[in-house]
Amino acid sequence: MIKSEFSSARDNKLMALNTDLVVIGGGLSGVCVAITAARENLKVVLIQDRPVLGGNASSEIRLWALGATSHMGNNNRWSREGGLINEILLDNLQRNKEGNPLIFDTILLEKIYEEKNITLLLNTAVYETIKIDDRKIKSVKAFCSQNSTTYNVAAPYFCDASGDGIVAFQSGASFRMGAETSDEFDEGFAPNIEDYGNLLGHSLYLYTKDLGKPVSYTAPSFAITNAEDLPRIKNYQLGDHGCKLWWVEYGGRLDTVHESEDIKLELWKVVYGIWDYVKNSGKYPEAENLTLEWVGTIPGKRESRRFEGDYILSQKDIVEQRDHYDAVAFGGWAMDLHPADGIYSKHNSCTQWHGKGVYSIPYRCYYSKDLDNLFLAGRIISASHVAFGSSRVMLTCAHGAQAVGKAAAICLEQNLSPRDLSQKENIEKLQLALNRDGQSIPRLDITDREDLAQLSHISASSTLVFNGFTPGEEWYTLKFGIAQLLPLNLNENYSFEFEVEAETDTTLEIQLKSSALCSHFTPDVVVDGKTFNLKKGKQKITFNTTEAQNIQHYSYCCILKNEKVKVRLSDERITGLMTVQNKVNKAVSNFGRQDPPKDIAVDSFEFWTPERRPGGKNLALTLNKPLPIFEVNNLLNGKVRPESNGNTNAWVAEIEDKTPQVRLKWEKPVTVKTVKLYFDCDFDHALETTLMGHPEDTIPFVVDEYKIKDGSGTILKEVKGNFQAINTLTLDSAISTDVLTFEFSKNDRNIPVSIFKISVFE
Repeated sequence: MIKSEFSSARDNKLMALNTDLVVIGGGLSGVCVAITAARENLKVVLIQDRPVLGGNASSEIRLWALGATSHMGNNNRWSREGGLINEILLDNLQRNKEGNPLIFDTILLEKIYEEKNITLLLNTAVYETIKIDDRKIKSVKAFCSQNSTTYNVAAPYFCDASGDGIVAFQSGASFRMGAETSDEFDEGFAPNIEDYGNLLGHSLYLYTKDLGKPVSYTAPSFAITNAEDLPRIKNYQLGDHGCKLWWVEYGGRLDTVHESEDIKLELWKVVYGIWDYVKNSGKYPEAENLTLEWVGTIPGKRESRRFEGDYILSQKDIVEQRDHYDAVAFGGWAMDLHPADGIYSKHNSCTQWHGKGVYSIPYRCYYSKDLDNLFLAGRIISASHVAFGSSRVMLTCAHGAQAVGKAAAICLEQNLSPRDLSQKENIEKLQLALNRDGQSIPRLDITDREDLAQLSHISASSTLVFNGFTPGEEWYTLKFGIAQLLPLNLNENYSFEFEVEAETDTTLEIQLKSSALCSHFTPDVVVDGKTFNLKKGKQKITFNTTEAQNIQHYSYCCILKNEKVKVRLSDERITGLMTVQNKVNKAVSNFGRQDPPKDIAVDSFEFWTPERRPGGKNLALTLNKPLPIFEVNNLLNGKVRPESNGNTNAWVAEIEDKTPQVRLKWEKPVTVKTVKLYFDCDFDHALETTLMGHPEDTIPFVVDEYKIKDGSGTILKEVKGNFQAINTLTLDSAISTDVLTFEFSKNDRNIPVSIFKISVFE
């Protein structure tokens, strides 16, 4: 029993914590900072003001996490974010391919709880920041409403991933809120502020359920009664729920920090009013059996403060794909701005303009220029309003957050400030550490001098020499143009044989396309072409090129649209080779091509985008000369995905080889402690975390079973049931050997074994 007499005042329970890194905010960015740092042996305190992790991706809000793949609706081939966030996405796929947001919550919690170096404080809000001097933070104070405890958390480094930047704001860091004029960064896409507005608003979603019997609905008195007059009600389609209702948006004319509760109330009025309209207007009789299963209690917030680093990302970085000496992450979502009036706006729900390819994000965007120990992560990083329209999406944020976690570890080890690490003589260590974890920084070549595999002679039991795809039973009707991506040799001509079927006499045009630059996958150059006269029925045609591309790049063998013609497909799928279609994806403003206004400094081009499995099959074609594009030496070039310069970066075994092997041989024995293998997890497939389901729970290119043996044939490691892209295998004790043999098992008769990289460390 506890009995306490009257006291004039009492203090909350106070708990003081000292750690290496404090991360404020438990969205995907904060989670990735914390886990990355913890795996580098930093002690981390992760403070999250909600009961679950994930932020906008959590079950409280239920927005799917997206990034550079943009729902597979742009020209960014093999662009899904790598490293830790990819590990999380593959975990979610394996256990939650249906996209249940509650299960995604548990995956994030599990990831955090498995890290012994992380102290997680849920339901805990930071309310005060304490500084040592003007440029350095000492500690933060936070209160947990569930255990009535006040925490004072001190550390040498802090990372603000809180969305609104509570610690960065309280510490006095320079920030921006709203849109810049077009003059400041020479941004043609900067919005007309009076008309379009300053800020992107909040969104709040609903879920419905079919009960199989009529369900009545009476709206609360606060619900709007004029849903029919909402300019965007035309977007609603019966059955849409969850984040497909992203256009239910409001608040861009308000203070999205301090008026957030007012914005939420208005969104509640709108959501319940929309559902009243659906159920009771008589215009949706099919909704008779539907009930309202869930409505969000906190809105998903798009934009508030953006804090200034030593570099501010802007429109030209995205459109021109500028490379930076300190690149640590990449983005590829469209520059995606929304009218400030949201659901009440006369404008379209959003305006999206895509770049031709992915762009790199410099490390200088990830720390405050004013504080000596404050990192930034998530949507608050240093960017203009226009660039923020792209960099704000969750997977891009999480990808950059991994760089922050790794940077904090290097800073602590070497007693550096975040700015110190940005110096050219220091940044390569961060970039190397990130690339070892599969970060895939675009257009960055770094040699890993500690990787013993680089010193070995490498050989394989077989290597696929590609000269075409075996015909299957399926045919593709040319409702859209279709193209086979192939890394052809520079300055060479080729012959491509296809089998087609015409329902009547007609013509068919085939083009060989390439890209003007090696930095993107947009087929914006026509190299050669020919028009064929087809007779009704099946026939084979051969496209003989007379012009060759003069830039090292993937080529696109394009069969243009003709709905009267079918082309035969293959069931074979091979790493680094794929088809794309000149089709429409309205969800990301892809209408086959984009033609922006000339004065906004955005490119016009066609979209050639992939089809999701089980679609997306390759063309059954035959080449007149083989392509040596899968050599085993690719395993030593340091890259872990195909690149636009025409490199598949993969070793691929012959398709008939059921137990292929790779052998590393050294001139004299080396000491081996850790081995890393990088498998093909299909970086072109968007792994949306919720709502949308996926056709399989494991990416079919990933090798699920293999053995590693030393020179005497002793099995060092045996792996079964693998579904991850990166396998890091640490031996119980270091061994000395002059040979490592990797024996792989083939698990699909139409997919040969493939690997991107093998690394070996002492």
